[in-house]
Amino acid sequence: MNRVLLGDNLDVLQTMPSDSVPLIYIDPPFNTGKTQRRTSIRTVRDEAGDRRGFGGHTYRTHAEGSMAYQDAHDDYLAWLEPRLREVHRVLTPNGTLYCHLDYREVHYCKVLLDTIFGRESFLNEIIWAYDYGGRTSRKWPPKHDNIPLYAKDPERYTFNTHDMERLPYLAPKLAGPEKAARGKLPTDTWFLTIVSPTGKEKTGYPTQKPLRLLERIIRASSNPGDTVLDCFAGSGTTGLAAHALGRSFILIDNNPEALAVMQRRFQGFPVESGSYSSKQED
Repeated sequence: MNRVLLGDNLDVLQTMPSDSVPLIYIDPPFNTGKTQRRTSIRTVRDEAGDRRGFGGHTYRTHAEGSMAYQDAHDDYLAWLEPRLREVHRVLTPNGTLYCHLDYREVHYCKVLLDTIFGRESFLNEIIWAYDYGGRTSRKWPPKHDNIPLYAKDPERYTFNTHDMERLPYLAPKLAGPEKAARGKLPTDTWFLTIVSPTGKEKTGYPTQKPLRLLERIIRASSNPGDTVLDCFAGSGTTGLAAHALGRSFILIDNNPEALAVMQRRFQGFPVESGSYSSKQED
């Protein structure tokens, strides 16, 4: 059963049985101290417009709505720690966690994850590199996110090299025809574009992650029929990728705007939705 829940993820996680989910991906707020906001726009040709484009034509932009959430916590690690402890409890004995972070918090969070999972359970730090958006001239422009990968049991976890997306060789002639036809396995550095602001995949939700990123994670670290949990679900990309790959999903978010985006994206396949509060009897 696919489930989408509106509520505090800590409250929901505490109701879930131990050792029940084989793959968890989380993308917690990056604690930037700002309001994360994205405004969707539509551009139409208008000779009296405010933008000049190809061929010298002018265009007018129309704002179609804005989505936002507060990305600030007074004590980020104290807020995150109980949620990570519940994530560890909920993982199956052969389960894995992908924890999506940015450069400002990753080193603090890795120490916390080492404490909860054990340093021996750390498998990788995936670097998701992208090349899009503005570039500061005051330092090296930050164009990557960090995704530490932990196994609940470092001796027993799912990792499907046979089902992974293969990448082309940079020098296929040197690799030989057989290897070139098969392609090479990805490394821990992933060069994948962000969701284009003008692309079909765009939902308008701040911090939306690309479908291809989640598909790569789900292919590698779960099997068809498994359940995938994302308790910071945002726009629901994890659920969309899981469904496309024959997995079920549980998504949790406390932002009603996120739930509205997910409802639009999940039209056409069965999803059970609801809200949860610690004050509820159930």
